[in-house]
Amino acid sequence: MQTMLTRRSVLGVVSALVIVFSAAVASAAAADSQSRPTVVFMTDFGIVDDSVALCKGVMYSIAPELRIVDLTHQVTPFSIPDGARFLFGATPYFPAGTVFVVVIDPGVGTARKAIVVKSKRGQYFVLPDNGLMTLVQDRDGLEAAREITNPAWMIGAALSSTFHGRDIFSPAGAHLARGDDWTHVGPELDLSRLVRLDLTAARLDDRGLSGEVIATDGPFGNLVTNISGEEFLKLGYARGKTVPITIGSDKIEIPFVRTFGDVPVGQPLLYIDSRGRLGVAVNQKSFAATYKVKPPEPIFIPTAGK
Repeated sequence: MQTMLTRRSVLGVVSALVIVFSAAVASAAAADSQSRPTVVFMTDFGIVDDSVALCKGVMYSIAPELRIVDLTHQVTPFSIPDGARFLFGATPYFPAGTVFVVVIDPGVGTARKAIVVKSKRGQYFVLPDNGLMTLVQDRDGLEAAREITNPAWMIGAALSSTFHGRDIFSPAGAHLARGDDWTHVGPELDLSRLVRLDLTAARLDDRGLSGEVIATDGPFGNLVTNISGEEFLKLGYARGKTVPITIGSDKIEIPFVRTFGDVPVGQPLLYIDSRGRLGVAVNQKSFAATYKVKPPEPIFIPTAGK
């Protein structure tokens, strides 16, 4: 009897220790996750060579505890508007303090500035001053910006004229993420003088809504427009109704539905996409390929009944 009680006591102690240990491990993991700095990394480098890995190596050398999230490295080469669009879509899903390192830089090695920008959401952006901040600036507002001129925030004096992603943006992003004082990166800039993209907004009048196809949605070939779902709904079309639209010089009638499966495979549809914009697609096929659309293209949708 005494032996059984002793064994039960030992088992009880062991079970209690396991519970305490597990709680301690979970608590430590949660604390580590909260304390690890995060860099969100986006480029147009692609993944066929070592460019992305070299940049990550630079960042890890400066901040070994860093967590790097790859937003995408498949931005259309040299497309600053696509980079700005992806930043605009991603930033609401990351917390204050996140550092975005963005290298879409067709002007690398020229007089364009390398900068750090802090938004009013408390996020930081390390990137070339070429218009990438336009959409984030319009939605979130900017608190301050500085030019990267401090050699201590770069990886050496012999900077490449063609790979600032490795030599300037990656080290600056890592210094910033690990908590270095960002005012040391270089002189403050006038926010009103940052380069901005010249974007045309959709226009609503008595005739209808004029906008633009600005991109395609990844590998699927859906059309991305600059028309918000809210603007489109002002035209008076209900879901299930057919909408006459003109893309470029081609006119087509397309049903307005909730999602792709609401039409048969191979049929076109209008829908409001996950970012709240009007999208145009073909169920399980590429609209861009089927209808031979290459952005940018004008799009016009008349007011319902006209």
